[in-house]
Amino acid sequence: MNLPVPVTTVGLLLASNVFMTFAWYGHLKFKAAPLFIVVLVSWGIAFFEYLLQVPANRIGYGHFNAAQLKTIQEVISLSVFVIFSWLYLGEKITWNVMLGFGLICLGAFLIFSNFGGSSHHEEALPYNQPVVIPAETRE
Repeated sequence: MNLPVPVTTVGLLLASNVFMTFAWYGHLKFKAAPLFIVVLVSWGIAFFEYLLQVPANRIGYGHFNAAQLKTIQEVISLSVFVIFSWLYLGEKITWNVMLGFGLICLGAFLIFSNFGGSSHHEEALPYNQPVVIPAETRE
């Protein structure tokens, strides 16, 4: 069964961000654990995050441009983190956190919007082509 690229990409990014959040913040409940052990465990968890993140970007690139992929990842990351901090760490979700998240979502909307131009990477200057500056603009 082949899932559409956006579904596969978002699904892998969602799963990878669950691993990432636990790798980076799960240890906060275990203050007595030695830092060296916490780092090793975090690296072990992060390994599985990379097994999902890298394929997500590989699969999604082409359908999405790099800025869109990063934006999807950040919105998912913040969504997972808000839920994690609320359910796992027991922190309150405050109005300023929600407002800040709303502004980030507005930024995501702008990145995915097409205001008369193209939002796809195919029309961007390829990385291996030189940028030509017209002679009249040079000093």
